[in-house]
Amino acid sequence: MTSEQDTVIGDATLTASGIARLANVGRAAVSNWRRRYADFPAPVGGTPTSPSFNAREVEQWLRRQGKLHQAGTEQWAWRYLESYQPAAQIGDALGIAGAYLLARSAQTTPGTGLVTPRQLLNQLRAVDRGLATLVGGVLPDRWGPQLTTVLRTVDQLGQEQDPETAFEYLHSQYVASAQSMSGLASTPDTVADVMLTIAGHGARILDFTCGTGSILRMAADRALRGGTAIDCFAQEIKPQYALIALLRLWFVNRRAQQDGAPSAPPVLHIGDSLLADAFTDVRADAVVANFPFGIHDWGHDQLAYDPRWVYGMPPRTEPELAWVQHALAHLSPGGTAVVLMPPAAALRPAGRRIRAELVRRGALRAVVALPAGLMPPAGIGLHIWALTQPDEHQPPVDRLLFINAAASRQPLTELVETAWRDYRSGQHTDVPGLQRAVPAIEVLDDQVDLTPQRYLPPAGELIADPARTMAGISDLGQLLTELRDGLPEVRPAKATPLATAPQASLADLVRSGSMSILRTTTRTRPIDSTTDNTVLTSADILSGGPPTGTATSTAEDDNTPRVRPGDLLIPVTGRELVARVANPEQVGAQIGPGVQLLRVDPARFDPWFVAGVLSRTDNLRVAGRPSSTSSGTLRIELRRLTIPVLTLQDQRVYGQAFRRLTEFRTGLERAATAGTALAREISEGLASGTLAVRTDQTA
Repeated sequence: MTSEQDTVIGDATLTASGIARLANVGRAAVSNWRRRYADFPAPVGGTPTSPSFNAREVEQWLRRQGKLHQAGTEQWAWRYLESYQPAAQIGDALGIAGAYLLARSAQTTPGTGLVTPRQLLNQLRAVDRGLATLVGGVLPDRWGPQLTTVLRTVDQLGQEQDPETAFEYLHSQYVASAQSMSGLASTPDTVADVMLTIAGHGARILDFTCGTGSILRMAADRALRGGTAIDCFAQEIKPQYALIALLRLWFVNRRAQQDGAPSAPPVLHIGDSLLADAFTDVRADAVVANFPFGIHDWGHDQLAYDPRWVYGMPPRTEPELAWVQHALAHLSPGGTAVVLMPPAAALRPAGRRIRAELVRRGALRAVVALPAGLMPPAGIGLHIWALTQPDEHQPPVDRLLFINAAASRQPLTELVETAWRDYRSGQHTDVPGLQRAVPAIEVLDDQVDLTPQRYLPPAGELIADPARTMAGISDLGQLLTELRDGLPEVRPAKATPLATAPQASLADLVRSGSMSILRTTTRTRPIDSTTDNTVLTSADILSGGPPTGTATSTAEDDNTPRVRPGDLLIPVTGRELVARVANPEQVGAQIGPGVQLLRVDPARFDPWFVAGVLSRTDNLRVAGRPSSTSSGTLRIELRRLTIPVLTLQDQRVYGQAFRRLTEFRTGLERAATAGTALAREISEGLASGTLAVRTDQTA
């Protein structure tokens, strides 16, 4: 910690989690220190189960013990914020910190020292009176010890980097913690980008459940980068989230003013969008929303005769269809509404009538099934519904676009953008298993199921083609012949150089520098500072295919292990020990958390030889230890293994055989896949009458 950072600690407190991050250890280590060291600082607040400690005392103790992890100003700022008490007011503290940074960015000559709450309000009034009023609702009469510490650190952070970047970092940390603490359903950038791509460019955009403003901020930022103006309207029921969202929008607005492209001030109201709509007269070109799911007390009884229910009164158990009609009510002619939906809303019986009306009148245009894991709940792939305000002067749209993005490896935004553009222009091409423009009449059955997978049969379900089937029989025969010829030639032997060779442990070879074992780690990073990279997974190792995973990295990640030619790849856990030499498709990729990489000195070791002897079945007994995450799966500790010591020439002889065996296994798997598909194709051809059984064969 620098002397400047030391001066801002003051009377700030830290929880056990904050201390763990300060020392870059786990919480269990902090608990252990409290038991082992009599001089560990005593709690100064909190509860017996969640005590808080004086930050200065903790910092001094960690420094004496040599356990202090050097952290930057932004890490300190977040640590003070997350330790803010009471914890329910962390959002307010973040809002005050953001207001302070915004005021700093608006000052041409920032002063020295902290401004008072009154001075801060005066500075914010010069920016926007509505914003000042909202901030004034959470400002104290004077700064307490905790806020003083937070704001001094934030003030220093605002001097070291752009204030907007600083606030976005603090917001990303808040979202990560709030999702676990309070269930904040923030929209990830990947999903927001897809939604805005469908919504298109427009002069006015509305998000009536904006949360902390992630979708609107991206829309404003995209408009600024594209040189267009956009008016942002937002409503949010939770005041803490509303303040954070408004600040984020104002940061973009200030940036637009500095770039000479001023836009209208963002408009945000606090309240329940269904029960107290703040924008009854607003008609937007784009409406976007990630509203809460499954809220049954949404106002069914109070809104029984509401004029928004053009497509039918939503049942009490269908709040999502109330939100959908609210979005349509705020669309201008030709505008597009894009909303996130739970997959159950696509087929629940209670909503069938409204779904049918949305389809029948041409309001619903597309449904996109997202891959699971993009956002909470992690195990469920949410849907995106795209809707437009029907034009009574035009005939209803007779086709719906269904996209199963979970079945594609193509980048999500690129996939949806291309399919949506082609669909809107009337040039859409169906892709089996992935996307299809479905006639509305096909959807309007007794269920009106809007689940994309229902209308997208798997790509393998193709029409029987006799010529293709006969070619497949010939290809399979050739592949089996190649497999038989690809096996290495072997003979029985009583003793071989390999059987009598001395053994060298991998631990010793690693210590001597002849080999190295590399792993990767995952870290939480600010959203705006990341880039996507291809990552090799354990499944890719087993299949021998190209990397299929993705991960985010920053400029700090230059040391992240990447695969080189000749590297050995071994899954961290498994029911067998599999070591494979990286193929050309895998070279250059990052290794994922479930992969360990063994790099050998090519002047001393043949990679294929090492991979072959490591994959010996008995080695699993030596290197494997029970995994804490899955029963029956073992964690592979490579340093426990040994390999035979042979000359490089002898290694290459065995290595060539091991290589041919690896290629044989890969070919065998390919033949099994092709054979299974061919058997099904022949069966389909016989059943459909496009193939006949030959009767001229002898039994």
